[in-house]
Amino acid sequence: MKKNDETLRIISLGGLGEIGKNITAIEYGEDIILIDCGLGFPDDDMLGVDLVIPDFTYLEKKQENIRGLFLTHGHEDHIGGVPYLLKELDVPVYGTRLTLGILDNKLAEHRLDTIADLHCVKAGDVVKAGVFSVEFIRVNHSIADACCLAVKTPYGTVVHSGDFKLDLTPVESEMMDLTRLGEIGKKGVLALLCESTNVEHPGYTMSERTVGNSLDGIFMKNPDKRLIITTFSSNVHRVQQIINTSVKYGRKVAITGRSMLNIVGAAIELGYINAPQGSIIDINELKRYPAEQITIVTTGSQGEPMSALYRIAFSDHEKVQLGPKDLVVISANPIPGNEKLVGKIINELFRKGASVFRDSTVEVHVSGHACQEELKLMHALTKPKYFMPVHGEYRHLIQHRELAKTMGMPEKNIFVSEIGKVLEIDRKGARFNGTVPSGRVLVDGYGVGDVGNIVLRDRKHLSQDGLIVVVATIDSDERLLLSGPDIVSRGFVYMREAEELMDEVKAIAADTINECLDNAITDRAQMKSMLKDDLTKFLYSRTKKKPMILPVVTGV
Repeated sequence: MKKNDETLRIISLGGLGEIGKNITAIEYGEDIILIDCGLGFPDDDMLGVDLVIPDFTYLEKKQENIRGLFLTHGHEDHIGGVPYLLKELDVPVYGTRLTLGILDNKLAEHRLDTIADLHCVKAGDVVKAGVFSVEFIRVNHSIADACCLAVKTPYGTVVHSGDFKLDLTPVESEMMDLTRLGEIGKKGVLALLCESTNVEHPGYTMSERTVGNSLDGIFMKNPDKRLIITTFSSNVHRVQQIINTSVKYGRKVAITGRSMLNIVGAAIELGYINAPQGSIIDINELKRYPAEQITIVTTGSQGEPMSALYRIAFSDHEKVQLGPKDLVVISANPIPGNEKLVGKIINELFRKGASVFRDSTVEVHVSGHACQEELKLMHALTKPKYFMPVHGEYRHLIQHRELAKTMGMPEKNIFVSEIGKVLEIDRKGARFNGTVPSGRVLVDGYGVGDVGNIVLRDRKHLSQDGLIVVVATIDSDERLLLSGPDIVSRGFVYMREAEELMDEVKAIAADTINECLDNAITDRAQMKSMLKDDLTKFLYSRTKKKPMILPVVTGV
């Protein structure tokens, strides 16, 4: 074996210092496996950007070495980037039934469903992938069929927790397989990669059944209301409890919102949601039933402007009109950054006369992520030699490091990493050694990666101070200004109310062009540059604004 093959490399290409976009590569010699491939959502300054996916540059260079992509569960931040990865790389994908069922809908949208190499596994299965073998181990989460992974490597077992919590009373599935994790821990775990999302919260995460009890109380106390419940579309256990409670109180369930329809449809087809015959009706059938006999399950718990709840709130939904007989239950907490969007919807719901229940008033949501005591349990069961916190913003990773230290982990064995940083493990120990190409790729409509920093800078510039277009025609040979300059303003000032200012802009532009021509400057690029400089200085002196100046100089 070559000396340079005798190193195990663990590389996170996403999910560190951020929420979402989770993807980890484990590499040994000529073999690489990938764990998850998620997407993230744009920051406020990413104007017009729809999605953010990992940078696959490093993986593209190593395509021949990738033995498989292993998915822990079916949430967007873990599988949303898979279609974009499969467009670039031909790799086999392994996941549980519901995970692949949700993924299949995404692949169909990207026209990849017929060519993707998907392999369905279940908890307890072991997949051989080059020098690695990957075992799927059942955990509880806010979506069914979630697993953590135990990866056997030439240096020992690496445990990747995925997203998990300990639910002693899960709704449909079995409890997290603590026994198997304990067995693996007894044999020895080389490294633990553990999620950090809820590390700031002490104690344990409440059971999903808590929400079921709260829902039961809401249904019982509001028999005269139509119930509109919004939650994460992927939380099939939550949807199952809504269906169960609706049936108990004699209500029909209607589902609206594209992702909710897709995921619930897949979950029913695969047997993860059980609904009595006739309990679910089409949204078009609402008028056939009294309002108090209806429960509507919808997307929009994060205030997304295109979601069904948003359209309902702002009277833009074809089938659902709000009124005083409606009670809206928001069964989710806002993801950090979405508070304003959610608040906007809640305000509009109240304007329409509807009642609103949310988690701050009643217990209608529990997290799917482990709090401190559950994280300690994962550490105690696996007893890892090395530890790398994953899945969290930087403060989460640091706090998880401190939690590991309280469990007796030596600080020198804890590695708080960054995207693209390489953790190497060999017989001499573990250390960071270099980086690989990494970062984020912005998706805008059908464009992947064609929006970069310069485009975002221009969009920000336009959003702040607007645009001025200067159009002129010159005769380079005769050194004459033939027509113009004409001025067009968008988003800067209203031209009819600023005619004097626009006349001055026009005069300065004409002076600049004539000065260029008088000095034999006929190069249009140089002329445009001088126009930008002169107009920017003038407008800033007059308005303290710096609109984007776009000169269009044509020649004859």
